[in-house]
Amino acid sequence: METGVPKDSNPDGPKHRRRPGARKLQILQTLAAMLEDPRAEKVTTAALAARLEVSEAALYRHFASKAQMYEGLIEFIETTVFRLINDIASQETSGREQVRKMIRMLLDFSQTNRGMTRVLIGDALVNENERLQERMNQLFDRVEASLKQALRVAVSQAELPADCDTAARASLGVAYVVGRWHRFSKSGFRRLPGEALEEHLAMLVA
Repeated sequence: METGVPKDSNPDGPKHRRRPGARKLQILQTLAAMLEDPRAEKVTTAALAARLEVSEAALYRHFASKAQMYEGLIEFIETTVFRLINDIASQETSGREQVRKMIRMLLDFSQTNRGMTRVLIGDALVNENERLQERMNQLFDRVEASLKQALRVAVSQAELPADCDTAARASLGVAYVVGRWHRFSKSGFRRLPGEALEEHLAMLVA
């Protein structure tokens, strides 16, 4: 399952060989990499420009603001996560397995993209434009709706009791995932989000 940030094969090649959007991708890759440093509290455009060995003005030729850079990361998260959720929903017939696979995918995504985890939990968005956190909240709502639908399928298949509160179960699933993301980030990316996952899934989707 491919969940990582795509790598540009030749971001620093001659200009006539640079693919359209290659520099923007390089900026986003570098920003994501800087967020992987557990000691980094806030990534500034000055630090980002220094890492790329360009001027801050060069950054703003590709992005109107730092908020727009973070929007680029959020767009990658949204595109990847919901493509994978849709794949799971279309390929897996069991509702219970859909739930299990969606939760596993969300934790795998975090482990593969450590810098993105700080975006997911909002750490990287502190003091940034409030619309960024609102967009992340919408992502959580969409994930919760996807889990709720899978749980409804599980109930219809008698994999879960008929009186199962699918809304509460979906909310619990999101809370579990976000909690694991938080622990992963706050541990300096040492406590992997998938620790004891099978045991936890047995309780979440019992």
